[in-house]
Amino acid sequence: MRICIFGAGAVGGHIAAKLAAAGNEVSVVARGAHLQAMRERGLKLLHGNETILGRVRAAATTRELGEQDAVFVTLKANLLPAFAEQAEWLLGAGTAVVFVQNGIPWWYDARLTRLDPDGKLARAIAPDRHR
Repeated sequence: MRICIFGAGAVGGHIAAKLAAAGNEVSVVARGAHLQAMRERGLKLLHGNETILGRVRAAATTRELGEQDAVFVTLKANLLPAFAEQAEWLLGAGTAVVFVQNGIPWWYDARLTRLDPDGKLARAIAPDRHR
């Protein structure tokens, strides 16, 4: 299964490491020094007394990754437009999209424009995906 974690910070990195260690083909979208470290060494998750190592494909943009079976968006709510700008290269007809974040997701009520002020997310994710 091809899985992308968009935003590989604390939450995304945790999910990515566990999924990769379980044998999934995991890609992450990250930036800066964190991106470079994952490219060189993968992910290392210290979970209690256990050390979980996960090899991931790390990329700065989704164009490098292509269509995925599942995408986990692990950004803070104010950064969601960054995903909307790059979503098209990850999403196929059957791609599952999971938003893992704090706050009330924008699709619960279209009037919550604060999380999607210019409608980028609403346009990037087709209505039939909002389940």
